[in-house]
Amino acid sequence: MSSDRRWLQKARELHNHHFDSTVWNGFAFRPDDVVIATYAKFGTTWTPQIVGQLVFGGDPSVKVVELSPWLDLRVPEKKIKLDLLEAQTHRRFVKTHLPVDVARGGRDVMGSMHNHHVCANDLWYRLINDTPGRVGPPIERPRSDVRAYFLDWLDGNGYPFWPFCKNFRSWWAIRDLPNVLLLYYPDMEGDLPGWVARIARFLDIPVDNETMQRVLEHASFAWMKAHADDAAPLEGVCWNGGAGDFIHECTNGRWRDVLTSGDCDRYEQCALAELGTECARWLAEGARGQSARAA
Repeated sequence: MSSDRRWLQKARELHNHHFDSTVWNGFAFRPDDVVIATYAKFGTTWTPQIVGQLVFGGDPSVKVVELSPWLDLRVPEKKIKLDLLEAQTHRRFVKTHLPVDVARGGRDVMGSMHNHHVCANDLWYRLINDTPGRVGPPIERPRSDVRAYFLDWLDGNGYPFWPFCKNFRSWWAIRDLPNVLLLYYPDMEGDLPGWVARIARFLDIPVDNETMQRVLEHASFAWMKAHADDAAPLEGVCWNGGAGDFIHECTNGRWRDVLTSGDCDRYEQCALAELGTECARWLAEGARGQSARAA
């Protein structure tokens, strides 16, 4: 990787029912570490699968979920995760939800997030809320109505999780740094080969045609769904339907059958006010929208 790539500096700490950002204070970075930062249900499982397959040459036996921990999740305790990562000799890739660099429209995340939340079992709530000890208000079970869930999320500034626009806006502001690559979920969905190749170039990972075919097969949503036990945390034990509930649907646009035109207007006005015109447009359209305007 280029020697002029710069590390970002932490400006504050965040501690709640999900996060303990202080774990990063004990993480000893290596020059080629990969940090995958997303908002919840923005490709947090898919993107590490792509990177892991690139790192390991398309090996289907690699359990990416065990190698790439969500570092700032409160469980398991810091030392377990830090010791695991320190012992790794391969190129490391970790994930975080603190900021975001894989984008997906806020309305598209609605269905995936609701499914993730509503299908979580008692063990998930116990781990998130009370292990190791409660921090702030507990996360509660969601309303079953998807539209109501979305409106709670919109009106509550990311409730019951964390602020959406502020999360994305922080990465948008530094998108031109040489060690930051913004990814857009629908673009990746529409051209996986092209975007996997782009990620490989960004990470300086040479990939021949044969290896690329293996990577694409094992990074496809169909393969991950068929091997959900290998992709879901703890093999899906925290969800009522097991790993199949965690690896839900790689589908955008489901909100069109749920939200009213008024709901959409409110979301778009909020995104415009919080993100600005250029950022809000990119979040809605990605690279495909930019190409269409250029044409």
